[in-house]
Amino acid sequence: MSRKSELEKAIRESEAEIDSLEQKRIRSMSSFIEALVNRDTPSPEDVEYFKTFSGLIDLERENLRRLQAELDRITNK
Repeated sequence: MSRKSELEKAIRESEAEIDSLEQKRIRSMSSFIEALVNRDTPSPEDVEYFKTFSGLIDLERENLRRLQAELDRITNK
């Protein structure tokens, strides 16, 4: 498999992972927001899930940018 094909596949997988993580973060965020709307204190678990998923999304986006930059370098040669 060529490097370009490998990068394209890795980019698709990274985008899918970001989508999956964002869906999980949305679920934790809804519990978090519900508590705030009800003037309750959000559970520590919900806060931790939100922070964890947000951190994972940031890391995966960084990975996606790296992969895209490498693909751009290969394509523009």
